[in-house]
Amino acid sequence: MNTDMTNLFHLDARDSTRLRVLQCIRAAGEISRTDIARQLDSSPATVTAACVALLDAGLIREVRGLQSESVQRGRPKVMLQVNGDAFAIVGMKVARNAILVMIVDFKGDEIGTFVSPLAASRMSARALVREMRRALDDALSAHGLPQSKIAGLALGLPGFVNGETSFMHWSSSVTERNVNFAPLFQELLPCPTFIDNDANLVAKAEHLFGAGRGLRNFLVVTIEHGVGMGIVLDGELYRGERGCGAEFGHMKVQFDGAVCQCGQRGCLEAYVGDYALLRDTSTGRSSDATKTIADILDAARSGDTLAHEVLDRASRVLGVALANLTNLFDPEHIVIARSRPRFDARYTDAMTASLARNTVQVDAPLPKITVRNLDQTMWALGAAAHGIEMVSVLKIRKRGADDVA
Repeated sequence: MNTDMTNLFHLDARDSTRLRVLQCIRAAGEISRTDIARQLDSSPATVTAACVALLDAGLIREVRGLQSESVQRGRPKVMLQVNGDAFAIVGMKVARNAILVMIVDFKGDEIGTFVSPLAASRMSARALVREMRRALDDALSAHGLPQSKIAGLALGLPGFVNGETSFMHWSSSVTERNVNFAPLFQELLPCPTFIDNDANLVAKAEHLFGAGRGLRNFLVVTIEHGVGMGIVLDGELYRGERGCGAEFGHMKVQFDGAVCQCGQRGCLEAYVGDYALLRDTSTGRSSDATKTIADILDAARSGDTLAHEVLDRASRVLGVALANLTNLFDPEHIVIARSRPRFDARYTDAMTASLARNTVQVDAPLPKITVRNLDQTMWALGAAAHGIEMVSVLKIRKRGADDVA
């Protein structure tokens, strides 16, 4: 069982209003109809009609607010909040050795997590979807949840992925190129399933729950085995015409440079991704000397010249690339999220100095930079956030169809 993704991202005016009202309620936590109308610059009648539809669909619920002390008579104000009990959503992130699963309620509160090991870091698309089904079944069993409770599943996958069509152009986790996942989801999974680039979904998680909350324009750069980026412009996730935008890791930083895992040369991630650091520090030494990023850091702290030079170069190259982003987007904030041990201050300082040195100088401060170690659950949380959004669209569309019928 699944859903037709055709035009799923495009709503008519009425359904678009309902979705905006739902998003406003979600962002506020609790809010009155009057305040929704004020925030959305919409008429009270339009907001009331949208709220009636959302209440009837079970997506929101009414709660009694506290009555003002200055009001001696009348009923307490009626507030609205998202109905967390309405559905459960599953978010999945494909890592190199496991599928990370997070189950959340409709409000986004965590129900439970699960890690499903993978026997291989790359496999066929069909094999991957079968692994998703196994991970889903095992996670539901571990947390005592019936399959019927799950309203949707969202997958974060590294690579060039069109989230609107479920079409994958390329991924380091899949052996084939140019795969339409929609038929596989339809055949092998029991609920509506959505897919997007994993870095996009980290940006969505930061927007809803993290450093990007309340911001209109910010960037998230993810650094692990490869390098990804999520772009939020004017409050919306930017995907590009083919869903392949924001491929920061494949920005060229060296003409005819090092070979990237995508097959091209000179990409940023071929200098700053985990595999690049491990490759460059293994030159001329035993392969056991630096098997992990932690080994490289330890070697640099112990005076290993090559390890220090590799880390320093990677930091400076990343700083130049971030300067290019700043010159291009002029963001409010850049979040650098790394799935690796925390780097020493001198490498972070080298990155920020390179960023400042290569950014066009204007009489304004540089964007705020947040460097965080990326908790593995943040990837799955981003996928769950995407699932919440897409299930909301599905339920609103169904309600609109019922109104017409």
